[in-house]
Amino acid sequence: MKAAVIVFPGSNCDRDCKVAIERSTGAHVDMVWHGETTLPDGVDLVVLPGGFSYGDYLRCGAMASLSPIMADVKAAAGRGVATVGICNGFQILCEAGLLPGALLRNERLKYVCKPVALEVTNSQTRFTAGYQGRRQAMMTVGNGEGNFFADEATLDRLEGEGQVVFRYVSNPNGSARDIAGIINGAGNVLGLMPHPDRAFESDLGSADGAILFQSVFASA
Repeated sequence: MKAAVIVFPGSNCDRDCKVAIERSTGAHVDMVWHGETTLPDGVDLVVLPGGFSYGDYLRCGAMASLSPIMADVKAAAGRGVATVGICNGFQILCEAGLLPGALLRNERLKYVCKPVALEVTNSQTRFTAGYQGRRQAMMTVGNGEGNFFADEATLDRLEGEGQVVFRYVSNPNGSARDIAGIINGAGNVLGLMPHPDRAFESDLGSADGAILFQSVFASA
């Protein structure tokens, strides 16, 4: 089992993701600098971590989406490699065109950092299969621009095709239809604002995030 965590200038959850994956799954994790042009051979999972890539200049994730490594990330996603964007990583995936929609300023224009309850709305994906039989998970949000937005036709399509994977029980940022995480049509690219990397052991308040990483490798 092998994962790659992409490190952008301003990433601050890259090490969190490495530790979370290693402790949750025992997988080998490579840290890949954004200026590289190729991913390590044989990766089963690519993670775009949280943080403030490029200081969130222009739009969150806009500059990072053009980093050299993203060409190979897109190619890997196109081949079906599991790809996860967490918080800022979700923003990057949207800016890169790997997921629909956009992440806007939080509804109340304030940074929100707290544990949140999530509804697992689709437990039939490679990221959520381990939640079978569980309707909720606890993770942590930490964002100022986590307000998911898409036009009504796109939202209807996401809902109708089972691409809404996580939904907030109590919406902290104004996201459309309480959406906390979505997958692409092929089912191998996940973007979510809550942090599974901050909820992978009970000492952190929840170990529910570990199930996400374990699910990925169980399906590899």
